[in-house]
Amino acid sequence: MFLFAFFVSTTLALPQIHDPLSDEFIDEINSQQNTWKAGRNFHHSISMNYIRRLMGVLPDNELNKLPELSEFELVQDIPENFDAREQWPDCPTIKEIREQGCCGSCWAVAAVEAMSDRVCIHSNGKTHFHFSAQDLISCCTLCGNGCNGGSPGGAWSYWTKEGIVSGGEYNSHQGCRPYEIGPCEHHSNGTRPPCDGFDKTLECKQVCEDSYAVPYKKDKHYGQKVYSVSSDVKAIQSEIMKNGPVEATFMLYEDFLQYKNGVYQYVTGYPLSLHAVRMLGWGVENGTPYWLNANSWSTDWGENGYFKILRGENNCGIEEGIVAGIPA
Repeated sequence: MFLFAFFVSTTLALPQIHDPLSDEFIDEINSQQNTWKAGRNFHHSISMNYIRRLMGVLPDNELNKLPELSEFELVQDIPENFDAREQWPDCPTIKEIREQGCCGSCWAVAAVEAMSDRVCIHSNGKTHFHFSAQDLISCCTLCGNGCNGGSPGGAWSYWTKEGIVSGGEYNSHQGCRPYEIGPCEHHSNGTRPPCDGFDKTLECKQVCEDSYAVPYKKDKHYGQKVYSVSSDVKAIQSEIMKNGPVEATFMLYEDFLQYKNGVYQYVTGYPLSLHAVRMLGWGVENGTPYWLNANSWSTDWGENGYFKILRGENNCGIEEGIVAGIPA
């Protein structure tokens, strides 16, 4: 409810002063706060309709919200700083930044990232299984509309009921169903081809690549149980420390597009849509507590694909949209 109420109140209250991709808007952000630095990530000519569609969590996401764990023991000794990449160095997927390309698949990408991390963590670093975002996007009809948006809760439920096969990044030929949507250059500087449209959801192909030896049905890996995590900060921290990275949903505002580094907190601009990311830790920077997150807009965006967001105040609803699960 917080996300919807905040969305409505902010939309009604804010006048539109600057184009959200203009230098003037960037200057306005930097003049109003000192915890994070704004700069150009997206070329000023890119359509806001295109950018908005990169945020793929559907507005009715609450309808697919998973139940919270009825019994959960908090970790008593929570450190000031925690980074899953350092805690579990034998799990390489934790260090990955995926690229969703011209597809509103953040809901699926963040889910399979966290699932991949957790399979490795729960095997004590012995099992490395790279879950396929493509399989989830194209085959989970109950999750939503594929590249046109979906539900994190639906994605995690699908993992337990139907299972998800393996698959690496675009053109990697790794796993059963690698990502079929190529990366494009929606940022201001880079070497990828330009983003000139929006990919449609591709066919649910229940067959693996010819080069992959395992049959599709045998390649499926499942979740044992899935759930929402309480919005209590210590509950989220305890969940990450015990079981690994989680998927987080938050309301994305225009100023977030310009994030370069530091601890983001909402400053100015209209709400765009709900967005999903992988949360993998926390810390304190210059006295400001933060959550550490991996975005899926390539390493060209933000802090090499990562960003920090204010912790403890449910900024943009980040603390009330946490989902996770335990691998089978």
